[in-house]
Amino acid sequence: MLSRQRLVRSGLAGALALSLVAGGVFAQAALTRNPAEVEAGTYKLDPAHGKITWSIQHMGFSTYSGQFTNVSADLTLDPANPSAATLTATVPLADVAPNDDGLKAHLQTPDFFNTAEFPTATFTARTIVVDSSDPSEADVTGDLSLHGVTRSVTLAVKFNQAGPFMGGAYRVGFDGETTINRSEFGIDKYVPMLGDAVELHIEGEFVKQ
Repeated sequence: MLSRQRLVRSGLAGALALSLVAGGVFAQAALTRNPAEVEAGTYKLDPAHGKITWSIQHMGFSTYSGQFTNVSADLTLDPANPSAATLTATVPLADVAPNDDGLKAHLQTPDFFNTAEFPTATFTARTIVVDSSDPSEADVTGDLSLHGVTRSVTLAVKFNQAGPFMGGAYRVGFDGETTINRSEFGIDKYVPMLGDAVELHIEGEFVKQ
């Protein structure tokens, strides 16, 4: 037979477990993958969960990939009028992570980014066209400024999920992708031996302000 003390401890543990389960169910229920249910407002990118992965053909031997980190971005959303959303992003080009210190240093030189003169790349959305058959997908077209050149670029964007994170701040997550030709931005060193086309995959979690 259990002692009264053990029964009390058992009861408290059971109550705690029940509250944790209930809290988990509540938090899970608050999440949504329906873009129409996203909270309207102003959002900022969480830099710890916002990265750009780039991939380029490496002399025919492989596809070489790296990342840009410490990206900053501002987003406004209104699910009642998704085409009116705004997005601006800044990428510090010195924060490129190619997993090779020598290459990282080389990418800063005039052969590539020339970060002494052009330290950042920026993107400003101009139009957002939501897919009529899948409202979680959209084409986001905007101006990409890189290496002193500005060109129109379209991102294929996918809405992932929105809701409170671990019971905390409300956030919304997206991923996107596009391909640019680096030579169109004046970064043409070693083309075509080193690929011209650069694939970009973007992951971003935005926190409501």
